[in-house]
Amino acid sequence: MAPMRADRLLSLLLLLQNRGRMTAPELAAELEVSVRTVYRDVEALGAAGVPVCADRGPEGGYRLMDGYRTRLTGLTDAEAGSLFLAGMPGPARDLGLGAVLASAQLKVQAALPAELAGQARRVQERFHLDAPAWFREADPVPCLEPVAAAVWERRVLRVHYRRWRGEVRREVRPLGLVLKGGIWYLVALAEEAVRTYRVSRLLSVEETGELFDRPAGFDLAAYWEESSRRLEAALRQGVARLRLSPRGQRLLPMQFGAAGAQALQSAGATDADGWVEVELSVESEAVAVGDLLRLGPEAEVLGPPELRQAVARAVAALADRYGPPCSPSKISTKFTGPEVLTDR
Repeated sequence: MAPMRADRLLSLLLLLQNRGRMTAPELAAELEVSVRTVYRDVEALGAAGVPVCADRGPEGGYRLMDGYRTRLTGLTDAEAGSLFLAGMPGPARDLGLGAVLASAQLKVQAALPAELAGQARRVQERFHLDAPAWFREADPVPCLEPVAAAVWERRVLRVHYRRWRGEVRREVRPLGLVLKGGIWYLVALAEEAVRTYRVSRLLSVEETGELFDRPAGFDLAAYWEESSRRLEAALRQGVARLRLSPRGQRLLPMQFGAAGAQALQSAGATDADGWVEVELSVESEAVAVGDLLRLGPEAEVLGPPELRQAVARAVAALADRYGPPCSPSKISTKFTGPEVLTDR
């Protein structure tokens, strides 16, 4: 029997063992095969002595004979490794490990005592990790699967990469992959330094046929934490002094994350209208202007003077572009829906 079919038959057997009665279409969807393939696989299990019962009628389906259980639950190397992605089916699928992870989870469930298996199912039903950030589609990553294989097998890659300043071609030694806010990053040794590449900007990857040795003591998590700190320090180049309305105070952590929350913690006293003054870490002037304009009329930039002037110029340009305000008789009143403000 071919290894691929043997794995599928075991998955079918474990599905029936873990979930009870299932219809042929349900099994086909889980195994990503046709219904006719399910029929053939059920017949193969029966021929091998597995007591699969077929119940007919609207509530029918396939089930195992009462009391039958299998202990053929040994994990392959790939399945064992995929369990680290057990809470992230989307990223596992991106890495080409979706089917492997599903098989591994079935085997683990089958090996657990009934009480623990039930607890595992309850956790899976009640907790879900959604990696991408709100209101953005995940990056297309056609090169992710071969890059992941190169990380695993320590293979040198020749990559064609698109940077902000143009395209480059390099040989890299892939050390690891990081999923941050729904975006995949490759950490690799290139030109005698460890560098970070956004996987969606890889235009092509090609194996060189060469293997490499990982640097002794390299810690992917530690590298990522340190590089993230350096990036944050490099980006946050200044401090803006703001005056915020009550609504602006609610918007600040939504728009600026941890920096916004930290600014609010050290806010000054509230004035008679509920406005407060805060100091907010911001990026370069060009970036800060766009970021601060997202707060609209709920914020006033008090300083530094250069930033206040830059925001004022941007506001004046917007006012000029959109022209004089409409007369009251021309203002539409068709939409009077409530203000939408969430904690997301």
